[in-house]
Amino acid sequence: MLTLGVNIDHVATIRQARKTVEPDPVAAAVLAELGGADGITTHLREDRRHIQDRDVRSLRETVRTHLNLEMAATDEMVAIALEVKPDYVTLVPEKREEVTTEGGLDIAGQRSHLAEVVDRLQGAGIPVSLFIDAEPAQIEASAKTGARFIELHTGRYAEAQTEAQQHKECQVLAQGCAQARDLGLRVNAGHGLTYQNVRPVACLEGMEELNIGHTIVARAVLVGLERAVREMKQAMRGEL
Repeated sequence: MLTLGVNIDHVATIRQARKTVEPDPVAAAVLAELGGADGITTHLREDRRHIQDRDVRSLRETVRTHLNLEMAATDEMVAIALEVKPDYVTLVPEKREEVTTEGGLDIAGQRSHLAEVVDRLQGAGIPVSLFIDAEPAQIEASAKTGARFIELHTGRYAEAQTEAQQHKECQVLAQGCAQARDLGLRVNAGHGLTYQNVRPVACLEGMEELNIGHTIVARAVLVGLERAVREMKQAMRGEL
């Protein structure tokens, strides 16, 4: 069954705009779970622009579904993950100047390093997912790292300007999903998905989880977080 991981980073973004204590992303995680979230996703960035170290530790104590920690493949972040022990880790690229993650990891270009990180984390009982573009070479390289999951970057699909372009990008995702499964990888997806465009991705054969944040938090400002999460799950099922 397809599941929904709710990314709560943007709740922390609002808090950090004033460097205060509210809104609390940990409280947001609780409400998201009450609304039906199957997991909570959060990204601890090197620059700490939104989620802070204390948030990750509090989330580990609070989340009752599963906690997915997004992070760069650095020694600092690996040490934090080994201490906190999230339910799984998603390795993502990171650039200081970006507004949000702009594309997938280049697994093929840094396979040796990433395989070492994967081995350290999975050796400690923390499954690893690799955030990648749906490119055959990257999917093949991902399988060779030993990672258990990939997360397909859906940004090109989400940014498609025409129905034909969107359909083309969805087919790329479908082919990537099929290739990954043939290689023994489990498949998640995320980035830029909204209530309006989520359904075709949700329908892809073999897709296990969608990680969605900005559109849910944006809707929550108007209707509340529990309702926003419930409505996303309805959109994933084609009921909205």
